[in-house]
Amino acid sequence: MEAMKPLMKLCIAKLKQGTLLWLEGFKEACYLHRVVILCLRSRKLLIRTGQCFLLNGFIFLGSMIVLNSVVIPMLFWILPDQCSQISTQVPCSFGGILKLYSVLRLGLIQLFYVFWFYPLYMFSLILSSLWYNDIAKFGFAAMGRSGSSVVEPSSPSETLTAQSTVHTERLAGLGGVMVGIGEQVFSVILLSFFFLEVFATGFIPYVGKAINFLLLSWMYAYYCFEYKWNFSEVALDKRLDYFESNWAFFAGFGSPCVLAIFFVSPLVSYGVMAVLFPLFVLAATCSGAEQDISFPRRKWRGVGLGRLPIFYAADSLSLRVLSLLPLKPQDKTQEIKAH
Repeated sequence: MEAMKPLMKLCIAKLKQGTLLWLEGFKEACYLHRVVILCLRSRKLLIRTGQCFLLNGFIFLGSMIVLNSVVIPMLFWILPDQCSQISTQVPCSFGGILKLYSVLRLGLIQLFYVFWFYPLYMFSLILSSLWYNDIAKFGFAAMGRSGSSVVEPSSPSETLTAQSTVHTERLAGLGGVMVGIGEQVFSVILLSFFFLEVFATGFIPYVGKAINFLLLSWMYAYYCFEYKWNFSEVALDKRLDYFESNWAFFAGFGSPCVLAIFFVSPLVSYGVMAVLFPLFVLAATCSGAEQDISFPRRKWRGVGLGRLPIFYAADSLSLRVLSLLPLKPQDKTQEIKAH
């Protein structure tokens, strides 16, 4: 028992540290008053955020409300599903008509989806993706940042370390452009596989929903901070290293995003997330909690918890896919994404 005490103390300390980091991430995501401040600073940001609310909130979610509150009740009134609404005879002799009404109702509702919701969904998905990048860019500018934002080190030695790190990590000219494109391509493939992983966990019995919630939290947190890291010119391997080393913080940050959509239908969840996602992107842009990414790894706050290989499966599959492509410099891919 005596030999177990140090291990128990260590586990309790790590649990406490993980809980505090999770709570810190959750609070950072909920500081949405910062979004108002940024919108007051930038008219462009205010307009783009307003457009996002108008399309996804007023038009998309408004259409869902109209369908469920007006269209469907009206169809049930015109094409009733109960015999008592047609005749008072008992037993009912209108069974065939009621079946026909049911088919007609279902067909009309499906037509509503095919000719309105699904095209609107695709239009919103494409346009919102462009707007999210603009919102992050305008928010980043409203914060008074441009290019690589590096936290001011506390000592001259840290200044030299940070400067040398930035110098060695950046490539100039055509080589830098190619590495940047390679990182973006690898990032898209990686996150696509991670999304499939998130989707698959939802079918695991008993614990699937809990795992799905956790993975969704990490996925949305990564999406929110990815805009900021792109504008800050943080290398992909450093992003993933920092994210997996601070997994508790990012699990907390992504939790409010998932809570808002976890218990509703897919179309409604998309509409809600499309409205809220710009707010969380701006909350991530304003967040100073992860500014230690510019410091050496040993100074990261979450490093004491150990690195959790969140993207291991997606990373392995992505490298396997890239190895099948007829590209000569495969080892360059390994350089872009070194684990």
